[in-house]
Amino acid sequence: MADHGDLKPLFGGNRDAEYELDLRGLDLPHSAASVERMLECSRFRAPRSVRVLIDAPDGEGGGSHFQPLGRLLLDARKDGVLSAMATLPPDDALGFRIVTTGKPDGDEDGGPDGDVVKGDLVD
Repeated sequence: MADHGDLKPLFGGNRDAEYELDLRGLDLPHSAASVERMLECSRFRAPRSVRVLIDAPDGEGGGSHFQPLGRLLLDARKDGVLSAMATLPPDDALGFRIVTTGKPDGDEDGGPDGDVVKGDLVD
């Protein structure tokens, strides 16, 4: 693994989360739609921490989802939908760790409709 030296403060130190949104293998429109759905559902649920996993750049000039999804999550933070957001540590998977604002008295159960589907929240 590369030595990230002075860049370490740019990464969040916490990789643990209650849920995981795995977007690896999805194209950008489907990834963005999954994030938007998760953010919308989070408004009605108790606050929770979520790891959002994305594919690493392919090294062949293909675009990464890091910047567009990062912007989407930053906008959600500005709008008050997220209370915290950080990139995952460099020795972990590529992605973000977020904490939703939610509703303190919101629903505590698992993923949307109890389904576990790629691109949806899973335990």
